Amino acid sequence: MTPSGSAGTSSTIGTDARSDDRWRVTRAALSAMIREEWRLHSSLFGGSRFAVFPVFVAVVVAASTLLLGTVGVTGPSVVFGVFALVFVFGLHTGTIGLVGRDAMGDLLGDVTLVLFTARTLPLSPRRLVGVFIVKDVLYYAGLFMVPISVGLAPAVAGAGPLPTAGTVALVWLALTATFVVGLLTTIALLGLNDHGVSGRAAILAVVAVLLGLWWYGVDVWRYTPYGIYAHLDATSVVSSVVLLFGVGLVATLSFDVTRTGAGRSSRSVDPFYGRLLDRFGDPVATKTLLDVHRSSGSVLKVVFSGVILLAVTAALVVFVQRITLLRPSAAVSFGAVLGFSGFTSYNWVTQFDDVEEYVLLPLSVREVLAGKYRAFLFIGPPTAVVFYLVATLWWGASLPALVVGAVLVVGVTAYTGGLTMYLAGFSPNEFLFDTTKFGLFWIGIAVPVIPLLVVGFMLAPLSLAALGGVGLWGVVLGAAGVGLLSASRGKWDAYYRSV
Repeated sequence: MTPSGSAGTSSTIGTDARSDDRWRVTRAALSAMIREEWRLHSSLFGGSRFAVFPVFVAVVVAASTLLLGTVGVTGPSVVFGVFALVFVFGLHTGTIGLVGRDAMGDLLGDVTLVLFTARTLPLSPRRLVGVFIVKDVLYYAGLFMVPISVGLAPAVAGAGPLPTAGTVALVWLALTATFVVGLLTTIALLGLNDHGVSGRAAILAVVAVLLGLWWYGVDVWRYTPYGIYAHLDATSVVSSVVLLFGVGLVATLSFDVTRTGAGRSSRSVDPFYGRLLDRFGDPVATKTLLDVHRSSGSVLKVVFSGVILLAVTAALVVFVQRITLLRPSAAVSFGAVLGFSGFTSYNWVTQFDDVEEYVLLPLSVREVLAGKYRAFLFIGPPTAVVFYLVATLWWGASLPALVVGAVLVVGVTAYTGGLTMYLAGFSPNEFLFDTTKFGLFWIGIAVPVIPLLVVGFMLAPLSLAALGGVGLWGVVLGAAGVGLLSASRGKWDAYYRSV
């Protein structure tokens, strides 16, 4: 009996030691990822510019809150809108699950360095991607949620269940939880979708339940992290914790980070490349589209980004109608906002390579950028137009307005993509943390597009002359997008020649 007991004790000690080693390596990996994230962005943008980024976010949120207050939007409505946007931001950030798969599959070039260490560290790919997600949550909780909460102070002052400082802290906690729910929801959806018919049936069942609750007037938001801010009672706290753990459990059990992109394990070149090359006659555009197709989620991730923006736009149109008691112009409103999808579409076509990968080829930087923009035009505007047609046919629009809105959505999409290329080159995600470039991007979008939103929301129904002016402005923006492509080619060619 004694040897058996000793062996069991020894086995237990060995198991505990291995467990301690894994947790030690996990903590070390998390610490390294956080330090690397800070080092990367501070070295890219300069420590001072990166450090003032949260200040810039707080100022923009506070200014927007005060501006909305001047037109009659109440503080609680502003806060609710911010919670909705943060949830959408979390949904979009959840696509890092797809990036994690591509990293494990070595599809992302040099940026796979940290995630690719699953092959050398005593950590499973699942755990390492989990650490990566925790790092992102901690990072965004500080870099975005803190300044957003501070910026919302004018809206929550005296309106929350706690004094203003306590309410701001409560908003931060609830916003962070909302962001995490959105992030985990996307990963859970991706995981369930991987399980075929049964997984998709589960998704449809959840959607049906949510729609049924909404139809019967159930205050669903009370049981989400937003309810923690709005009510701060045991029901909202317990339900939010259950929601977080429930969605997290589904995401953990269903999502397989080692699943290969586009459902294939082979990297061989199939006739699809030849067909694309024959169509475009541009090897860079062809390679870019093939990269998107081969990556995890394929072109569906572009569609998913469009669905998120469509939902945001629809909610915004309904919200404005309730506030102003006016029926907005669906064509102008959806056309203007859905054009912002140009940023995400451009992000996807630059996700999988960098200009350094082309230096050994007989291609100039100008030719590479032109190829990227052609790939962007093939993906971005058509996707935006499809969602625009879905939205306007559902909402209702006259034929002239429908045509003008289609022109507008193409123009805004082309302009957004061109502006992103000019400011960010091959790194659209990274430039968002550069205070100067992000400010320029925000101004570059706000100046030509906000007047369109004012027209669409406040001046409907539009006369034929007004519709003609909107359509002409859409053409101007599209031409500006093409012009920014030309300017980008010269700018980035000179930049890469100098480094």
